[in-house]
Amino acid sequence: MRALRLYGAHDVRIDEIPEPETRPGTVKVKVAWAGICGSDLHQYARPAFPADFVHPLFGEPGPFVLGHEFSGRVVDVAADVDGVPLGALVAVEPLIADGTCAACLRGDYHLCERFGFIGLMGGGGGMSEYVVVPAAKAHVLPAGVDAETGALVEPLSVAWHAVRRGGLGTGGTALVVGAGPIGLGLLLAAKARGAAFVAVSEMSAARKRLAAALGADLVLDPADDDVVARVRAAVPGGVDAGFEASGAGRAAVGALLGSVRKGGTAVTVAQGRTAEFDPNLLMLTEIGYTGSFAYNGPDFPAVLAALADGRLRTEGLVSDRLSLDEVREKGYEELLAHADGHVKILVGIDPGA
Repeated sequence: MRALRLYGAHDVRIDEIPEPETRPGTVKVKVAWAGICGSDLHQYARPAFPADFVHPLFGEPGPFVLGHEFSGRVVDVAADVDGVPLGALVAVEPLIADGTCAACLRGDYHLCERFGFIGLMGGGGGMSEYVVVPAAKAHVLPAGVDAETGALVEPLSVAWHAVRRGGLGTGGTALVVGAGPIGLGLLLAAKARGAAFVAVSEMSAARKRLAAALGADLVLDPADDDVVARVRAAVPGGVDAGFEASGAGRAAVGALLGSVRKGGTAVTVAQGRTAEFDPNLLMLTEIGYTGSFAYNGPDFPAVLAALADGRLRTEGLVSDRLSLDEVREKGYEELLAHADGHVKILVGIDPGA
């Protein structure tokens, strides 16, 4: 089968590799759509793993197939698997954990000491024709949710988890710093969970327009607006929760902490530049400052339920659709050069799967 594999910085190749076979506890997925994530882009530009890296849970050497945001149709089911029917459309949860460390045993498998991602560290990936995945990681799409939307479930689950970490619910107020794929997902997840007011801070004109179209109550540009003053004018005392999804460092964190009310919650979602702040601010205001990484048990099902009942909508999130042969130039290189002009690029492996 054809698969896109990473050999080094800016070096991806479409190879012919053996088609994977099911093992006990797994299903085989014919990939329909795969998304390009910021993590994929970082790995493409500056690979984090040496050529001889072998992840302890996958046990296989590189080069690795890329793509950890993907959907497809189940074409084979291991004999010991129940609950994932043959022919079902699924969204794949790519995070793998050992199930034995302290984090896993308390239910936080996303914080596993040996966590790994299908499509980054081994185990196949969405940029290939077929992938074999643990059956528990294949989430059946509800009626009315198509395969293209299914490829967006992974990044939407990152956002949903972060909004949960921020404690935001019905009637809540929020600021989202950064309107890339995750930032816009935060806006959508906050609204889907009943938030009454969400402000978005972003510099890209295209992303500002999309944030407004997706329901942001206030769209600000940190180059032109005093974000803290504008947010506090709209919500006296400050918002209940703030989410840093830009990775922009000190200025973004300053706007985040300045906009959250006393007793509120600030959440860092993006990986990016380091930032300094005065911890006395947290003591004096009782702002809780926390992080959010990936997702865990409740998040994929919650996103699928919200997509099925219409609380989550994805119109406008996909900025381009490519073939596998176009991924290097029109996907990775285009995003490195012009990221602000895009939100989510999807790759059609077999859109009719």
